[in-house]
Amino acid sequence: MSKIGIIGAMELEVAALKEDMKVTRTFKKAGMEFLEGVLEGQEAVVVRSGVGKVNAAVCTQILADEFQVTAVINTGIAGSLKKEINIGDIVISTDVLHHDVDATGFGYPAGQIPQMDVFSFAADEEMRALAKKVCEEVNPEIQVFEGRIVSGDQFISERAVKEKISTCFAGYCTEMEGAAIAQTSFLNGIPFVIIRAISDKADDSATMDYGTFEAQAVEHSVRLTREFLKNFL
Repeated sequence: MSKIGIIGAMELEVAALKEDMKVTRTFKKAGMEFLEGVLEGQEAVVVRSGVGKVNAAVCTQILADEFQVTAVINTGIAGSLKKEINIGDIVISTDVLHHDVDATGFGYPAGQIPQMDVFSFAADEEMRALAKKVCEEVNPEIQVFEGRIVSGDQFISERAVKEKISTCFAGYCTEMEGAAIAQTSFLNGIPFVIIRAISDKADDSATMDYGTFEAQAVEHSVRLTREFLKNFL
């Protein structure tokens, strides 16, 4: 039977899922609390990783080693990199990469991890398709996009930085954990999908938008995750 690891960077992103879960085991490691049990009829492990790529990678490796998860979902919020993607909309990853990795001095394109054969980490196509389908069903009031998600250890709140990232990487949204989760999943051979609800426009208005729209964005993301689990085989 499948067992899905569900990662959110912040407690707000996983709190509602934890409340609905029938918990059979609580496990603590590396400052993280992993709740194992049944959620929407599916065996699952729900965890708050903490913010940033190192926390996210450590969290994903623990899910692989301790729980032998068969799939990983990362749910949370992000800043839009495209004008047509509005606050509240959802982006589902086609692939994910690190926008703050730069080994161009060694001949690698910006964003590529040296000595790895892939430029970006591709999300599982079946998980992507299911996430898009259920999102359209449970969140009909918003737009759903499939595209590249880019990650870095930065909260993007300046228009010039946003434009540089958008131009270099053709990303749909930017956040701080997805690429680390994707890379760790890739290295362990675990299928994954990154789901991001847009909380801000990743520009000079980001600090103003963030607090206002965070709860709304999380609600859309949680609704999608619940329905995804009901339909995941």
